[in-house]
Amino acid sequence: MTSHNALISDWPADERAARAVQDELRARVVLDEPGPPPGTGHVTGVDVAYDDERDVVAAAVVVLDAATLDVVEESTAVGTVAFPYVPGLLAFREIPTVLDALAGLRSDPGLVVCDGYGVAHPRRFGLASHLGVLTGLPTIGVAKNPFTFRHEDPADARGSAAPLLDGAEEVGRALRTREGVKPVFVSVGHRTSLAGACAHVLALTPRYRLPESTRRADALCRAALREAAGAQGTR
Repeated sequence: MTSHNALISDWPADERAARAVQDELRARVVLDEPGPPPGTGHVTGVDVAYDDERDVVAAAVVVLDAATLDVVEESTAVGTVAFPYVPGLLAFREIPTVLDALAGLRSDPGLVVCDGYGVAHPRRFGLASHLGVLTGLPTIGVAKNPFTFRHEDPADARGSAAPLLDGAEEVGRALRTREGVKPVFVSVGHRTSLAGACAHVLALTPRYRLPESTRRADALCRAALREAAGAQGTR
């Protein structure tokens, strides 16, 4: 993996520059690799939390044993939000701090599961794709809502899926991880297949709607943000 400093040495500061970076990096997304087999190696959840009043962002990465879903390692980082809120460009607010958190790991992250989108993105380059291209790691996006895309409702049974469509193009899948519960929205980030991504998500959801990787990273980044806010408040 390229060093963190090299990855963000020329980080864009405005919308025009960010869109140019998206256009350049999108061409590097790899969509013809199967990715690691579900239930093997490590799976790493990534999530971020914001304190908009203080312009603080906290990132957490949680490495799980893919077979047992036990936690192998955790890492957090806190940074300053350095990019404005622009729909479709949220990765530019998050990735520098996520890279800091990943840099704190001693373990191989394996497959990285982002709370967000991969190619299921209006510009086909959401957080999971962006992070995958920058790090070279296989990544997938698992989102709580379908963004701007349409889909039929999957059947009620766990494991049922329906295409997430932009016109006639399948950009992801609405995947039912619990019977009768609202689906999640899965897309390829980098170096995985859509079928493999869905299989990983089912392996990561034995009890709840959201993957264990996401649930644990969400709790950890919120705790890191509370701690950072508390530290600022005592200064």
